[in-house]
Amino acid sequence: MKIAEFQEIIWEKGRELYRVMPWRQDTRPYYVLVSEIMLQQTQVERVIPKFNAFIATFPDIASLARAPLAEVLSLWSGLGYNRRARFLHMAAQKIVDEYGGVFPNTQKELCTLPGVGVNTAGAIMAYSFNEPVVFIETNVRTVYFYHFFEVDGEVSDKEVGALVERTLDHEHPREWYWALMDYGSHLKRQGAGQNHKSKHYKKQAPLKGSLREMRGRIVRVLTAGDVSLEELKSAVEADERFTLAFDGLVRDMLIAQTADIVHLTRT
Repeated sequence: MKIAEFQEIIWEKGRELYRVMPWRQDTRPYYVLVSEIMLQQTQVERVIPKFNAFIATFPDIASLARAPLAEVLSLWSGLGYNRRARFLHMAAQKIVDEYGGVFPNTQKELCTLPGVGVNTAGAIMAYSFNEPVVFIETNVRTVYFYHFFEVDGEVSDKEVGALVERTLDHEHPREWYWALMDYGSHLKRQGAGQNHKSKHYKKQAPLKGSLREMRGRIVRVLTAGDVSLEELKSAVEADERFTLAFDGLVRDMLIAQTADIVHLTRT
């Protein structure tokens, strides 16, 4: 497919399928950071009300940085993967402490923030700063798989990235990626996702009976207040998953233990 032909399709689909989202109506970097972290592993429809509630409570970086972790996790409840909330909280603190409250505006600096990798940094650069950078996520992969890799399997992000770079609209990168995202989401709803072709695709395991489920139970209990280790085990109905979940939360700096008392990380 010729680049001009592909671009015409994307712009047409972007106009047809455009979705209104609060972080599109206001593209300040803080809003985009919050939305990008929330959208990892979570669908847009679930994120929008959580995003609105989060921003209503923490309207800027400074208010999020000052907030106790328990309040952040309470607002995050329902999104899952609480480590993302911790990273977001730490990122806000780093921006306030190390960048003087001024949001970093280069991809290199953004990648120093907890929880922000190359693709999340790229999304912030494109959406907030309208910079023509290359980044890849599930919906972007979906579009390029559909148009360029119909019969190929085990496609790497390097291969996809080369096509993203060749086809990127350098004059309107923000709107270009919005169009890709909405078209990719549409293709997935039509059953044309094909993410199994990606070398980087990992199918999400069911929540019930998983280590992730136990981690969530532990965090929910501690969001309500500190408890002893034995009280925690009783409250979460500890089983063979408890030790692994507990140790993982400590490593992720979500929880800590002082003597026999278990609590959320204080800072």
